[in-house]
Amino acid sequence: MTNALPKLTKAQRAVADAPLGRKCWLEGIAGSGKTSSGIARLLRLLQQGVPAESILLFVPQRSLAQPYREILRDYPGYSGGQLTVHTIGSLAKDMVETFWFLIAERAGFARPQDLPNFLSLEMVQYFMTRAVETLVAQRDYFKSVRIDRARLYSQIADNMNKAALVGFPISEIGTRLQTALGSDVEQTHIYADAQACAIAFREYCLQRNLLDFSLTIELFSQHVLGLPVVRDSLRGRFQHLIADNVEEDNPAAHRFLMSLLPTCQSALVICDHDAGFRRFLGADPESAGRLRQACGSRVTLDSSFVMSDAVAALGAHLSAPLADEAAPAEADFRPALIAAAHRYHPQMIEWVADEIGKLVFEEGIKPQEIAVLAPFMSDALRFSLFESLRRRGLSARSHRPSRALRDEPAARTLLTLARLAHPGWGAAPVQFDLAFALTQSIAGLDLVRAKLLCDVLYRDDGLRPFNGITNTVMQDRITFDIGKRYDQLRDWVAAYSQGEPIAALDIFFRRLYSEVLAQRGFGFHADVNASNISRNLVDSARGFRWSLDFLRHYDEDINLARDYVQMVERGLIANFYLRDWVTEAEDSIYIAPAYTFLLGNRAVDVQFWLNISSEGWSSRLFQPLTHPYVLSRGWQAGAAWSEADEQELERQTLRRLTLALTRRCRKAVYLGYSELGESGYESRGLLLETLHTALRRVYAGADEGAA
Repeated sequence: MTNALPKLTKAQRAVADAPLGRKCWLEGIAGSGKTSSGIARLLRLLQQGVPAESILLFVPQRSLAQPYREILRDYPGYSGGQLTVHTIGSLAKDMVETFWFLIAERAGFARPQDLPNFLSLEMVQYFMTRAVETLVAQRDYFKSVRIDRARLYSQIADNMNKAALVGFPISEIGTRLQTALGSDVEQTHIYADAQACAIAFREYCLQRNLLDFSLTIELFSQHVLGLPVVRDSLRGRFQHLIADNVEEDNPAAHRFLMSLLPTCQSALVICDHDAGFRRFLGADPESAGRLRQACGSRVTLDSSFVMSDAVAALGAHLSAPLADEAAPAEADFRPALIAAAHRYHPQMIEWVADEIGKLVFEEGIKPQEIAVLAPFMSDALRFSLFESLRRRGLSARSHRPSRALRDEPAARTLLTLARLAHPGWGAAPVQFDLAFALTQSIAGLDLVRAKLLCDVLYRDDGLRPFNGITNTVMQDRITFDIGKRYDQLRDWVAAYSQGEPIAALDIFFRRLYSEVLAQRGFGFHADVNASNISRNLVDSARGFRWSLDFLRHYDEDINLARDYVQMVERGLIANFYLRDWVTEAEDSIYIAPAYTFLLGNRAVDVQFWLNISSEGWSSRLFQPLTHPYVLSRGWQAGAAWSEADEQELERQTLRRLTLALTRRCRKAVYLGYSELGESGYESRGLLLETLHTALRRVYAGADEGAA
């Protein structure tokens, strides 16, 4: 992203140059220049001598502050301290930590004289396992739920987070879910089990000074903000506010902003129309609308700087039937829509790769200006796309948040090699896992030859040298070049395992990555995805070590390395890592789930929508222990969730999704369709039906015009 601010329109300039005493509400569609207006306003404040430390930039997700940071990086007038950037989570953490000793005893912590320990998502899963595993086993909880325990516990944590963000006690979670969704006895029991686990985990945290996200938000909202010293501190510190993407934020954030707005000297609150894609994380566009009334000035930006006329027409024609509206008769979207039907899913993948090759090599579209999107990005779909593009000389990168670390090949490789290098754990890797790790570690090594290496050279005491293969035919088949790099990796692991093991697993991962795997000839060399995952694993292991070092004070029975490896292999869902959202490798096609692309808030020239017949484009992801709409601020307590509610939700979800995608597309949308989907079955989702409706309308209009 360039650091140059684009030329502003008259409306944008009016927002940027507004008097210091003005509080402005700025709204508009995606791509209309709202964030550019916010950046220009920030620069204007700095030019007028406003100290940077008196400005608060408030965003729902840290990555959304990146455009502001990049502009300021080389801005010569940036002085007077450092710009403060906060999400509701980071602000709550800072304030709770600062005023801990004033609130800890009143909040019910068993050791108020000790410091708090703030838990990441990964650590929440670990400690929830310790807190409720025995309870679940003893009382036979969740016996009918068929998901990984890590996913199960993350949904319990999600319920607690929703309660804190909306503002109701965690003791009401089960009742709210049962009233709205408990249509059968078994489902009612599941919600009761989730309620009991939430209360048990909260008690566990209070006894050990552990603060998960939900408890941090509760302390901030119910205890910290009520302190006069805190109110005075916030009023004195933040005189100017820029809050971007407030529609993606939650009621707790909106309550804080409402309390801050009256005391600010100036404010710019920015809202995106037809958005709210973080609803599964508590986003509440309706709650954000309350901020509008607290701003004296209101500006709307309607024109897009992104979409061509044909792409804009495509968005209008797709959204109209979903909102029971008439599509614009004069708008023709056909120049922006390219589609092809195939019988089998692999044929669709090859078509996508062929079309991308034409765009890059014949039409000059930059690879980073192409996004390949699907409702869900499975491992098989991702692998097929990567391989098809690689065969055509194209590179790709992907981003799939909320995935288990163990599902990432780079993380699996490092964990397997850690087992191999630590024989004292008594947990040597199985042969298949080691063969897979070798294919990822050594460039050019396929799984068949890796299995041959393991068959001949893997023993209980570890790997043998390559010269242990006496069969010359097998040596030639594997090749001496592969054998040389195999020996380099094997020698490094052997030398490490024969010495004194490093106490910190994160240091082991970092050394293995930098000294071997990232070197030329090895699998992680020049691989952006592997690099990011490896760094995430290092950060994860370090955070685990720091948290558990803290808990040794409470005489917990903890084995750092053993517990960490077991935790990841159980299906640990990874933390939010900023690098995953801001890394933009040049000459690389972006492959991601559709919502992940939207949360990145960037535009591209061309989008590919895959599996358009899938119901996943409109259907809510089923989560047996939670429901983002029932646990939202806008849901009426005591009401039952009906099939009509679900159908209306699907229509509105697809409407917002198609509008959001087209508003972030400059030139064209390619539709990938196969009669038999990824699983081998036919499907006919709402997106496909909506496309057929739009096409019938356009062709009917064209026929009438010709007549």
